[in-house]
Amino acid sequence: MRIRLAFSSTASSLHPSGTALQSSVTRSILRPAPSILLRRRFNSIPRRTTIQSNSLRKVLQKSTCRYDTTLTASASFSTMTSSFHPEQARVPPALQSPNPPITKFKIGLCQLKVTADKEKNILHARAALEEAAEKGAKLVVLPEIWNSPYSNDSFPVYAEEIDAGFDASPSTAMLSEVARLLNITIVGGSIPERSGEKLYNTCCVFGPDGKLKAKHRKIHLFDIDIPGKITFKESKTLTAGESPTIVDTDVGRIGIGICYDIRFQELAMLYAARGAHLLCYPGAFNMTTGPLHWELLQRARAVDNQLYVATCSPARDVGAGYVAWGHSTLVGPFGEVLSTTEHDEAIIISDIDYSQIELRRTNLPLEKQRRGDLYQLVDVQRLNAQ
Repeated sequence: MRIRLAFSSTASSLHPSGTALQSSVTRSILRPAPSILLRRRFNSIPRRTTIQSNSLRKVLQKSTCRYDTTLTASASFSTMTSSFHPEQARVPPALQSPNPPITKFKIGLCQLKVTADKEKNILHARAALEEAAEKGAKLVVLPEIWNSPYSNDSFPVYAEEIDAGFDASPSTAMLSEVARLLNITIVGGSIPERSGEKLYNTCCVFGPDGKLKAKHRKIHLFDIDIPGKITFKESKTLTAGESPTIVDTDVGRIGIGICYDIRFQELAMLYAARGAHLLCYPGAFNMTTGPLHWELLQRARAVDNQLYVATCSPARDVGAGYVAWGHSTLVGPFGEVLSTTEHDEAIIISDIDYSQIELRRTNLPLEKQRRGDLYQLVDVQRLNAQ
């Protein structure tokens, strides 16, 4: 059984939703029989009723806005989604998430205190990576700018030439060695990188073989001015990266962002459309925006895209020039906070289960309900590569 309701802009302008016209017709039909004199006087009433009924029928037939209600839910859903053209909401079309080598594993988030002593920072990060691996983590994430104070004055001094090899980059040399020795995947937070005359805020990802699998240069530079609270301009020393970074690892497909990158939902949507299971954001939110936005943004990126989001911050040092908020966190694909910490040094060990992604996407089939007839996300990089 199918019930079809139709609404016309013409009908609405004369009789909102057609209600007044319909009630008029009904009253004409149900009006008590008049006297013979009145019947002669109003002998056109039945004809008028027919004309009005026909007019209503024509108006409804010409309606430009039709709503079908079907008792068969699956058929209704199929009709609705096909008319929305969800496959056109992603340009190029979304990629299917690959089957990861493992679907359940432990992740470690190392919230570290950073000092002005670079060598000490490297040794301290190594110890944290080793501790996380001992506790069963197969993927370990470090904070943003973990080998250097977070300041424009420090970036040029502590910067390393990653592309020149491990001799020119002791920080990445350590990450590579630890990943190989401990057979883990490392999302190496970020460090200042020197490339020619330019400086970048760069995250390196290493596989269990110790090889560099990906390098993400922070795309969105942290240039903000909140009077009386905080002013910082990364662009004074750093150059913005030019490419989104998604990498297939032994623990799934991971999209990488750094701190301020998390504010731009389009990047997360792009990673989801490329089949990411997990988004990792090493970050150092401050004491002004951190309490308001840090957890909010993580949960938003997770629930919007129905995947895992992991963040890792430096520990708070109130004596530093830049004071980090802390609160490293793992968020699940339903927007739920799975693990978090406060602002002191800590190593978070938490479980990731990728089957939860499929479960949540079945619960809420957003991908099938996107309105490709109204909006699109264009992946410029993929589109240009075709």
